[in-house]
Amino acid sequence: MSRAVWKGPFVDPNLLKKVERLKDQPNKPPIKTWSRKSTIIPEFVGFSFLIHNGKKFIPIRISEEMVGHKLGEFSPTRSFHGHTPADKKAAQSVSGSDKPSVSKAATSAIKTSTKPKEESSNAKK
Repeated sequence: MSRAVWKGPFVDPNLLKKVERLKDQPNKPPIKTWSRKSTIIPEFVGFSFLIHNGKKFIPIRISEEMVGHKLGEFSPTRSFHGHTPADKKAAQSVSGSDKPSVSKAATSAIKTSTKPKEESSNAKK
């Protein structure tokens, strides 16, 4: 269920205070926040935020396309470390076979065509 329209977007009051304080400064340091549930409003555009993901702070620069989304959407909490070692070996063998493969029949045909004709006629006898 979404938030009621008459309430407006939720923005942590402390976050608004920090943005208002930094608005007049020419050199804007990033704002550190734990409020992942805060909605990005147009006043945030151009500011840098350090959004906590539960373990570390992820640096995010706010652009116009982000308005209306939540801060937490831009700092993922789960990190993918890969699959099991067997899957990694299979992936390496597939990526290692990027070279054009030639069948055994084709290689034997190439070898016989490069030999002198005398040897190939002796092999038939």
